[in-house]
Amino acid sequence: MARKVEVFSAGCATCHEAIEAIRREAGSVEIVVHDMKDVHVVRRAKELGVRSVPAVVIDGRLAPCCSGRGVDIHVLKEAGLGR
Repeated sequence: MARKVEVFSAGCATCHEAIEAIRREAGSVEIVVHDMKDVHVVRRAKELGVRSVPAVVIDGRLAPCCSGRGVDIHVLKEAGLGR
């Protein structure tokens, strides 16, 4: 069982929804919500591989459901950005 869950949040409605769902399911596990408006939090998020929010880290590892997302300029260009 997880010992610590960290949620990286921008404070939006989607983030709040995710935080509430995590709190409902986590039981007695420590949950820490990080505010992505804080430059120190952003640095830690980058170190962990966070590319979009909300993102969840369990026991120091980015959850698989939260990896590989985020803005990809190459994909956007293929979709027509800059044309």
